[in-house]
Order: sequence, then C-alpha cells, then structure tokens
Amino acid sequence: MSGRKKQPLAVIQGKGKSNHITKEEAKERQRQEDKLKGSTDKIAPPSYLTKKQKEEFTELATELTELGIFSNLDVDFLARYIDAKTEYVKVAREMRKMKATEKLVIDEHGTKRTFANKDYGSLNRMRNILFADCKSAASELGLSITSRLKLVIPEREGEEDQTPMEKFMKKRGSNA
Repeated sequence: MSGRKKQPLAVIQGKGKSNHITKEEAKERQRQEDKLKGSTDKIAPPSYLTKKQKEEFTELATELTELGIFSNLDVDFLARYIDAKTEYVKVAREMRKMKATEKLVIDEHGTKRTFANKDYGSLNRMRNILFADCKSAASELGLSITSRLKLVIPEREGEEDQTPMEKFMKKRGSNA
C-alpha cells in the first residue's frame, strides 16, 4: 500500500492538525498505538555482539527508550544496525590503506599503465551496501534527526494560557 506513513496521534495533535479526527477515532487510534508500543522489560544486547558492540547497544537502547520509541521488539533490529555499522567502519579503514589504482610496467620500454585496483572496487561496493543498510536502519530506529522529528511530539507554545478568542484569532491569522 503506497502513500504517507501513518503518524502517531500525539504528533498529529501536536501539529494542531487533528481537526479531521473525531473523538471516537482519536480514542480508537490511541488504543491501537498503546497496544502496538510493546514493553521494554527485556531489552538486553544479543549474545552475538562483541563487548564493544554491547556497550554501544546499551547506550543507544537507553536513549531510544527514554524517547519512548524503542521496545523489546526492536532489540534485534538495533543489534543488526550496530553490526552493520561495525563492518562499515572495518571496510572503510581497509580502503584507506590501499590505493584505488595500481601502476604496472607493461613492456620492455618501461611504459607504465594505470589499472584499477580490483580489491578496492569490491571493497567500495561492500562499503556502499553497508552504508545503505546503516542509513535505512538508523532511519527506522529514529537515530537520525529527520526520523526523530517524524516521531517526536512537537510542543505547542502556551496554548493552554490563551483565551478562546486568542486561539480563534491566532487560527484565523494563520489561515489568511
């Protein structure tokens, strides 16, 4: 199914765009969101991660849990992100050690020809695949600022202090 991704009710309300949602729809939607959220009681780094990866997992899981966008269901996804990121760093370091091209003496006259380093090309393809994996996972987990902005509830400035007339005038002014 194509189209926009469904935003959480709190985000829609925070943006002030919940006029098209009835109270009953809002209650039902909130009930569904609460049901889908999942619990956070079993968040622990998987055993296949290294010690350093487990430390990074714990740091990221803590921050994501505090934001309210991480649950037990996301544990393996975060672990795979960390694993892909670790492999990306290894490949990038390996690429820095080698040159993209090689010069070889071809004939008896000493003519030098430049050829692409085949190992460099395959490492570059691997790096690009790992980068795409990391970027996709980071976006899904809310690790990038743009993905967090889609998930985090915007704060409404001082609306509760406004009189009904001030709210009406503000709304009318933004529609003009």
